[in-house]
Amino acid sequence: MDVLSTVLRGVRLTGAFFFENIAYGEWAIVTPWLTEIAHVMPLHEHIISFHVVTEGTCWVELYDGSAPPVRLSAGDVVVLPKGDEHVMASSRGMRAQPNYSDFDIPPGRQLPLHSIVNEAAGGPVTCHFVCGFFGCDATPFNPLLEALPPIFRATTSPANRSLLSHLADAGVEESEKNRTARDTKLARLAELMFVEVVRQHIDGLPQESRGWLSAVKDRHVGRALQLIHAKPADDWTLEGLARGVGLSRSVFAERFVNLVGVPAAQYLSRWRLQLASRYLEESGTSIAEAAAEVGYESEAAFRRAFKKYVGASPAAWRRARLTAMGQELPPQI
Repeated sequence: MDVLSTVLRGVRLTGAFFFENIAYGEWAIVTPWLTEIAHVMPLHEHIISFHVVTEGTCWVELYDGSAPPVRLSAGDVVVLPKGDEHVMASSRGMRAQPNYSDFDIPPGRQLPLHSIVNEAAGGPVTCHFVCGFFGCDATPFNPLLEALPPIFRATTSPANRSLLSHLADAGVEESEKNRTARDTKLARLAELMFVEVVRQHIDGLPQESRGWLSAVKDRHVGRALQLIHAKPADDWTLEGLARGVGLSRSVFAERFVNLVGVPAAQYLSRWRLQLASRYLEESGTSIAEAAAEVGYESEAAFRRAFKKYVGASPAAWRRARLTAMGQELPPQI
């Protein structure tokens, strides 16, 4: 399995289409900071918003103007990984106040929620777009979330617009039908869309760029990441990884830090902790068992590493996470 796929699985990315909007004339709507509307996906630690334009055009920009505005046309998908407050509008620079009641979804309400924006303007539809959210883990370690910019979209080309449009259309169609496994299919469609947009973003990065995303497609460091993610519990050493990618120890060490930003050993340790956190949430899994599953021979070493990178002991972290998810603490702690 490739690095991106293992990370998406390891951080438990899932998504859904929640809102379908039809806008007329001049309009602007605001999505508040996602920490303020976390109830839309209450079982997830972090929420990512996305928007798909199926007809017309619009602009999307961070409310505080800290990133350049992005123009969207039919078939485009924009993703906001950091959960920033942002505005979608018919013209750049427009602002409005967020309507928090729009994000109060009554129990049992059929999704997607349909909204008409500025219907009084009349005339033709200026934009038809679908909004949704992804949920994922942010801690102990989500290298993708850390590496993505606050706002990005798919690179436009006829082929890509067609694929993304079909995924969005399929999502809207599925949302409107109360069929078996509907929610599961919606989640998978949203995830496919996210993968496509991220893949296009990675492919479009300049050759000289740095960061985890650039490391993934680097010939040598990308191969090292594949080795780590394929067998994270193996006893990897700097020498072993360097040998596995065909570089000297010193050259590999420098190249890994230059692209990823941290030494290979630290990256491996942090990814092991992310995987261990999954085991810690499982009923009946002890801390010693979670440590062993990800390659720690010593429970004490695992506890030290967890406290160092996460800021809490494994037991305290598990207690807080399960409480937030509304689950009971497993009998073994």
